[in-house]
Amino acid sequence: MLWLLFLVWGGYALLGQRWRIAPLLDPPELDLPPTRVVAVVPARNEANELPHTLPALLQQTHRDLVVVLVDDHSDDGTADVARRLTADIRASDRLVIIDAPVLPAQWTGKVWAQQQGAERARELGAEWIWFTDADIRHDSHVLARLLAAGHCRQRDVVSVMARLRCHTAFEKLLIPAFTYFFAGLYSFLAIGNDASSAAGAAGGCMLVRVSTLDRIGGMAVIRDAVIDDVAFGRACKAVGARLWLGYDPGVNSTRGYATLADIWNMVARSAYTQLGYSPFALLGCLLGLAFVFLVPMAGIVFGSGELRLLSALTYIAMLRTYSPMIAYLGCAPAWALGLPLSATLYAGMTASSAWRHHVGTGAAWKGRNYGPAVNQREHSPSNSCTMRSHSGAERE
Repeated sequence: MLWLLFLVWGGYALLGQRWRIAPLLDPPELDLPPTRVVAVVPARNEANELPHTLPALLQQTHRDLVVVLVDDHSDDGTADVARRLTADIRASDRLVIIDAPVLPAQWTGKVWAQQQGAERARELGAEWIWFTDADIRHDSHVLARLLAAGHCRQRDVVSVMARLRCHTAFEKLLIPAFTYFFAGLYSFLAIGNDASSAAGAAGGCMLVRVSTLDRIGGMAVIRDAVIDDVAFGRACKAVGARLWLGYDPGVNSTRGYATLADIWNMVARSAYTQLGYSPFALLGCLLGLAFVFLVPMAGIVFGSGELRLLSALTYIAMLRTYSPMIAYLGCAPAWALGLPLSATLYAGMTASSAWRHHVGTGAAWKGRNYGPAVNQREHSPSNSCTMRSHSGAERE
């Protein structure tokens, strides 16, 4: 059994692609055609985040850009903060603020806000809509790089997995693993392969052709999806849209998950949804995590001779696949050693997610509860055993 695990990890380290920080956005093209882009930013109580993100969004080098901020019933002065920030950098001509109507039944809050923003974007003559979160900071050339990917690679949806914040000890232990597991579940290269059925997206930074959005019927097609960005990618690919999902170091999340409880609650909100609410998928997930990540450590600690050596080699191969993500997120190399512990904690979060579902807690976020009644059709049982991208880590 350990030989099999060694061969799996060794083969993955040598030949696997999902753990690599690829693909990356290319440098922006200088001769792109004039293109009207409207950025749509859902914002629910984001007064603390906007000072770190909105000015950079408004100061993109792409000239024909309008930002539509959808104030989703905030009670912290989000809209006032946005107006002040915009006035400070003299970019008021680039910002439109609208209020989200009352949330209808069977819609998640963020998707409802995106729908309102998309409708306004059409009124503003958008050719592309740039869906981005209020807690994502973009460097000044990000939109130009997204457009270059759309035009030069002939893509209809271009999305980027944001670099999540890694400041505290728990963030350094768990956040790189979050992205590592997501990339393991959803092959970025396969998603970008038009011949593959693999589909997904990262909702924190997602550039979409308006014509593609129209083809799928607008955001209403995912109105009740808890894991909305993956559902959006599937809906787009189902109508023949061409996707691109990758990385860019200029796309950074400013939101922190400083404590274990913060990360635990963020993952537990939707992990069981990813498993299709299936107890059998849950059992397979937990057993798989234990076998893949804990057996090598058990062999190192309790084994001897050849068993210990083989376990150590397996562990080294595991670290080889994890170290690039650790480096990409700016953590010290030693944090890679904690991957088995990270996997153990994520197993606990997944089990906790199932427990919350069965006791009726559901997926709660920012004062709203999305229980089991909210879209289960998008979440069929699978062998995937974890969470979601920042891409949609914030279900508002």
